[in-house]
Amino acid sequence: MDKRFFNMFGLSEDQAIALLQTPPDQLQSPTDRYVAVAHLINFPTERAIKALIEVVENADSEMYNRITRRKAVESLGRLGVKKALPIIRTCLGDEDIYTVENAVWAIGEIGTEDEEILEEIAQLLEKPGQTYRVIIQTLAKLGYQPALERIKNLLTSDDESIVSAAVAAISRLTGDYSQMEKVVAFLQHSNVNARRACIQDLIDTQYYQAIPQIARCPVSIVFRLRGIRLLATHEIFTWVEPYLDMVIQDHPNDLEFVHEYDQKPSIDFLINELYHTDFGRCYLASKNLLELYAELAPEALLKTWENSAHNDYGAHYHVIKILGWLKYEPAYDLLIQALNNTSPQFQKSRAAAAIALGNLGEKQVIPLLLEALNSQIFDLKYATLLALEKLGDNSFRDRAINDADELIRAKANSMNNSYP
Repeated sequence: MDKRFFNMFGLSEDQAIALLQTPPDQLQSPTDRYVAVAHLINFPTERAIKALIEVVENADSEMYNRITRRKAVESLGRLGVKKALPIIRTCLGDEDIYTVENAVWAIGEIGTEDEEILEEIAQLLEKPGQTYRVIIQTLAKLGYQPALERIKNLLTSDDESIVSAAVAAISRLTGDYSQMEKVVAFLQHSNVNARRACIQDLIDTQYYQAIPQIARCPVSIVFRLRGIRLLATHEIFTWVEPYLDMVIQDHPNDLEFVHEYDQKPSIDFLINELYHTDFGRCYLASKNLLELYAELAPEALLKTWENSAHNDYGAHYHVIKILGWLKYEPAYDLLIQALNNTSPQFQKSRAAAAIALGNLGEKQVIPLLLEALNSQIFDLKYATLLALEKLGDNSFRDRAINDADELIRAKANSMNNSYP
């Protein structure tokens, strides 16, 4: 589990519990209790668990209490607290559908073979307005066969993410994976949520055959990389390696786009597209900036960087990548800054910076790249190896070959074999 974002608030266990015990009218902000509940994931102690259970027991319908209660259910699920199952089960009948969703998910995380609980979850499939995708995933994860026909009824849903989850769940419950290509097809759907969701369904079914298509799916690198990492094994690394390399390098020419322009886009339009929440559109804009405006793009990118991109994690990432592909040497200091940026929301830009610096070909960056190998961030380490390879450096050997991550070890060994 990636825990980089869990400790963003810097609270101690005592401080978090104290906030939960503070009367609402004495809190500095109405969201303080939510922050406290979210932070207790860092403290799997009896005190913290007791405090979280007490939050769930408070069924006050006031908005901030509902939000805090949902988060407490989620935290108990993340902590795998079995003794919390009875209180979490009571949330399955809650009027707030998001509390129900979190309760279903938490039960899936904790795990149960209690057929009464599983049937109660399955019955939610027939209740209007529920978050069916999470319900389907949980029933499949817990192997509840009596839900099969009710899941099949959702194959005709208008929501692509529900259909994708239903196909995957049926495959898991029956052992028949002949329909999984329907899930793979969603990787090229025009709806970004469908594309993102089906990657999780491919992970859940361990459908590793889809790795090549996942690598080319026009969604954020975060979704593609997670999918490939969870589907890859060391035994098939030789087969997976080119797709991992492709995703980490993340060049727009390696993607299969689901959008297109009906006329030549202006450079201003393309720059604005780098801020889109659908990364498929961002990548399409990147491709066109590289192909149509290679000479004008650096100045435009630096301008948007100063105005907004330095503080927008999506555009930040794309600007870094494009400057690297353009081999724009005046951006060297900006790329170094991005490589060393430890703010959690900008973590993928660090890997982008490593790739970009490798593209610049400046060998003086090698010591900084070697230092980046000490990171615990997978994509940064993998990108660093690719950058070092591009720069012709093999001093990574001793460090990366003994890395804790099997895929980093496998990549290092693969590179090691390529050196004389």
